[in-house]
Amino acid sequence: MSGQVLQILLFLPFLLLVWFLWKLLRPRNQHSLRSVAILVLGDIGRSPRMMYHAQSFAENGFVTDLIGYGGSKPIPSLERLPRVRMRHLPELPRIFHSLPFLLTAPIKVLYQIISILLCLLVWIDIPPEFILVQNPPSIPTLALVQLVGRIHGSKVIIDWHNLGYSILALKLGKAHPLVRIAAWLEATFGRFAYAHLFVTRAMRDFLVKKWDIQGHKVVLYDRPPHHFHRSSAQETHELFCKLQQKLILETKIRDFLPTASIPFSTVMTQISERDSPDTGSPSLSTYSEVLMPTSRSDRPALIVSSTSWTPDEDFSILLDALQIYDTQAQDLANKRQSKERLPKLLLHETWKWVRCVSLWLEAEDYPTLLGSADLGVCLHDSSSALDLPMKVVDMFGCGLPVCALAFECLDELVKNGENGLIFQSASELASQLEQLLLSFPNAPALRTLRASLDSMSRPSRQNEIWTWGTWEENWDRVIKPLILSDVHS
Repeated sequence: MSGQVLQILLFLPFLLLVWFLWKLLRPRNQHSLRSVAILVLGDIGRSPRMMYHAQSFAENGFVTDLIGYGGSKPIPSLERLPRVRMRHLPELPRIFHSLPFLLTAPIKVLYQIISILLCLLVWIDIPPEFILVQNPPSIPTLALVQLVGRIHGSKVIIDWHNLGYSILALKLGKAHPLVRIAAWLEATFGRFAYAHLFVTRAMRDFLVKKWDIQGHKVVLYDRPPHHFHRSSAQETHELFCKLQQKLILETKIRDFLPTASIPFSTVMTQISERDSPDTGSPSLSTYSEVLMPTSRSDRPALIVSSTSWTPDEDFSILLDALQIYDTQAQDLANKRQSKERLPKLLLHETWKWVRCVSLWLEAEDYPTLLGSADLGVCLHDSSSALDLPMKVVDMFGCGLPVCALAFECLDELVKNGENGLIFQSASELASQLEQLLLSFPNAPALRTLRASLDSMSRPSRQNEIWTWGTWEENWDRVIKPLILSDVHS
């Protein structure tokens, strides 16, 4: 009996292999025009650029298969498009998680290879016209899309967000043998494609020179979608009504913030009666007597720093800067025995002028928070010095000036003194916070920076290099000529 069970167990994988080869090698129809498979070897909901790609393809008439892992909720606009089909890759079974890393790693890669090939060759019945792949990760996706492209005749498009081997080098060091192998694989399978999309000119120039990249080569800057904007007082009011319970969980934060009486007032906004300047809750009144929400004069300054918790972000810089800021604010308070209201920030524990709140937001709330904030901080330090932080793009799209950590090609996005400030140390960031938040909420330096950002966001014929606009406008200008030969933008 046990022998028969063993034979069956050994025969099942053989049957599976035969079935897979038959599906792979059987005669196929020519690839379907106006179709694309977009491969994200990660959480789809945490891959905004690839979701924006999917939305743009679908809105231009493409049947769009978006392949990746589930988990986070995708942007709402993507879920409403009938041409978009979500293809969730299966996660590695939990039974393998308890194994040592040296065993788990190859099993995970093999599992990814099988699941990606099944999706591209079997689950998607009609081969797509284009396969768009995000890089990094490079292994195993670049090799697999090249293989599937050869089998189906699909055109491969590589979207270069960064260099995979440079991220690995952060953990292992540049001279590590595995880093060199990863670089060779990335160069070998990333060199040839129908088209290469780059997030910066610096990355395009580097890869053309180093790896002799072949195919169409275009720079597609990250840009915010059209619905990103500066939040109105009404939008801010609704958001902070929603966030109120999260903000007052800790006593030190609750005691720091202005008193709020939901739904009449939040820590940032208030609804007042026509003849009542009181910041508390108004007495019940008729609808005609109530005004729309306005910003509170006693609100704290709100600084936002988005993060993906990756090794290329060092939050100790921000914490050190806030420590310096808090100390200097305390010194100033001791020297000035006046009623002037000093600027406040939302951050940390024992500090007097600073508190910290960590929030996980729904996709639709994220741009509203950015549009409600006073200043953004970016701590991204590119592993390759060739990519740009998308979080800054989101902030600019919401009219939010930024203080950003300096690295080599940052000036393709942040123009120092025009749409933001660039710092190289915690002390320099602290100095910028003092400068921008002086006399808050009036803060003339901050108002000047925001006005400059607004003017730079408008189209200008005099500055062809600085092309802003929305994601949709940028995508139509750069990508449409590559994928729609019969459409001229």
